[in-house]
Amino acid sequence: MVLCYNVFIKKVFPIRYERGGFGGGTGGNSRWVEESRDEEDWSKPLPSNERLEQELFSASNTGINFEKYDDIPVEATGTNSPGHIDSFHDVDMGEIIMGNITLSRYTRPTPVQKYAIPIIKAKRDLMACAQTVESRILLNGKYVRRKQFPISLVLAPTRELALQIYDEARKFSYRSRVRPCVVYGGADIGQQIRDLERGCHLLVATPGRLVDMMERGKIGLDYCKYLVLDEADRMLDMGFEPQIRRIVEQDTMPPKGARQTMMFSATFPKEIQILARDFLEEYIFLAVGRVGSTSENITQKVVWVEENDKRSFLLDLLNATGKDSLTLVFVETKKGADALEDFLYREGYACTSIHGDRSQRDREEALHQFRSGRCPIMVATAVAARGLDISNVKHVINFDLPSDIEEYVHRIGRTGRVGNLGLATSFYNDKNSNITKDLLDILVEAKQEVPSWLENLAYEHQHKSTNRGRPKRYESIQALQSSPMGLCIFQIHDVTLLLQVLWWLWGQGLPPDGWGRQCFRQPWCSQHWWPWREQRFWRQ
Repeated sequence: MVLCYNVFIKKVFPIRYERGGFGGGTGGNSRWVEESRDEEDWSKPLPSNERLEQELFSASNTGINFEKYDDIPVEATGTNSPGHIDSFHDVDMGEIIMGNITLSRYTRPTPVQKYAIPIIKAKRDLMACAQTVESRILLNGKYVRRKQFPISLVLAPTRELALQIYDEARKFSYRSRVRPCVVYGGADIGQQIRDLERGCHLLVATPGRLVDMMERGKIGLDYCKYLVLDEADRMLDMGFEPQIRRIVEQDTMPPKGARQTMMFSATFPKEIQILARDFLEEYIFLAVGRVGSTSENITQKVVWVEENDKRSFLLDLLNATGKDSLTLVFVETKKGADALEDFLYREGYACTSIHGDRSQRDREEALHQFRSGRCPIMVATAVAARGLDISNVKHVINFDLPSDIEEYVHRIGRTGRVGNLGLATSFYNDKNSNITKDLLDILVEAKQEVPSWLENLAYEHQHKSTNRGRPKRYESIQALQSSPMGLCIFQIHDVTLLLQVLWWLWGQGLPPDGWGRQCFRQPWCSQHWWPWREQRFWRQ
């Protein structure tokens, strides 16, 4: 990295570099000459910022028990798969990354990191398959509107997940010159464009908004060397495959083999296998899982509650668990979420809600209030069922059971994070008969207490509908669970830490030979504003 950027500044801008940068005027500003020593070495950390450090790392590692990671089995398959590491100190990742790992209070690598760091260091593509039952889970003068050419791209299915990845990227890029940006739908595109214009090395994006940005001429993928697809199966479920293929195959992104690609998916059905075949080159398949039940840290309770009794039963549960325990309450409809939030507020509970009809700003504020504990109860629709990384949720309540078992699995996965105990309570009545058999199977597999009435209902339902079977998506879950690979666990920081390692490797000259120097000799470089040109415009 140091060689690439040194070549860029000294070769492309030799005169401006000595005179004080763009728009330097008379050349009386000698600050650039004084700072050039530091800018020649991108591996050297920038000065610390106490306020920013507190903002980024104050809540790090809440609710994660790293001691439990040793109990999680891992399987890596593929030609010449490199060995794993057991400690962050087993591989040289540079002063900046190691410092940020310490600030984040990560004591040892996650299962994904143990295997993925050596894989990406070997310049191999990666397909990581993980069941998300638990958690998963880097200018001076007048700047003009120029297209940005990020070197790393992370695609995520939802706004919430994109923002979480971006927040983690900020942590791992702290005190470095790597500048992450995020773009997603439902927010002011003008503000996102202005943020991009300050420079972007690592871009986190939802597919729809990224396509919009590319069509506006604001983002180019000509020099994207690292591509990550997070929750790839979820993106396909949401109908994003055309946008994903437009981004990866039909634009100017380097082809597979010329870039390094990582895919993360909860399941590995045929659609994901096709995507992996099209996007990855001689990839290594990584499965990180747990032996035994689907949710050994989550106590699952299913109780019969008539529709008219749900609210009073909910109050009893909340009183039993305590008002200060973080509790997620899932409902099926947006109107139901608003109504239940109003009811709880009138009953004296500090609560908030999140659903698709709320503005992006309202959703972000609701998540902030919930995470901080100011509103320890959050009513949510399916929009929050996947991707949210809230590690200290104590109780998940299915006020309304979902219509399919996969959503149930992901909902209860918001509690019982790695090494911590969680509780999931579901209200069941006659309206939920379509999920009876699958729900029973989940409880039995996880060695949970099964109510006798649920067993009887499942038996009756099985004889009434003999060949309806499980939903198609559940079949892929069951196939993965029954395989020797077991289930898998991701942390949100897996993706961003791996990307930061890629950046560090790039600085060591490990990507395809000569790429860095060649890229900075391209015509666009002389017209492009890069953020490290001025420290006072630097913004984490």
